[in-house]
Amino acid sequence: MATPQDAELILKLYELRTEATMREARKFVATFNPTNYEELAAIQRDGAGNPQHNAYWRQALSYWDMAASFVLRGALDDELFADCCAEALFFYAKFSAYHAAYQEATGQPFMRQTGLLVEKSPAVGARYAMFLKRFQPKS
Repeated sequence: MATPQDAELILKLYELRTEATMREARKFVATFNPTNYEELAAIQRDGAGNPQHNAYWRQALSYWDMAASFVLRGALDDELFADCCAEALFFYAKFSAYHAAYQEATGQPFMRQTGLLVEKSPAVGARYAMFLKRFQPKS
């Protein structure tokens, strides 16, 4: 059950998302559509020739992974997170086709905290599944 402190943290997370650089970072990640893992790896490595793209990538994804860690550590209600922080799950689902390649290349899970939260929380897992359907190949 969410508490008033959970609501305060959600509002703070929202406020931070409105910061100009964070808006640009989130916009970049939302519109970045790699066609293969090599394109994604190039952004992670050096921004594919644009260092700002690497910075945006790291900023947006680490922000959401940090927020997921709040839930995992008990600082934020999981259902409230699922209701209010869908962008984290959208990003995790958007790049789901590359999770295995990412882990093989880096030795680390993609958005580790977010992935753990998807597995742990039924509410978060259900919201993630909704987004994941968007990114599955059409048959």
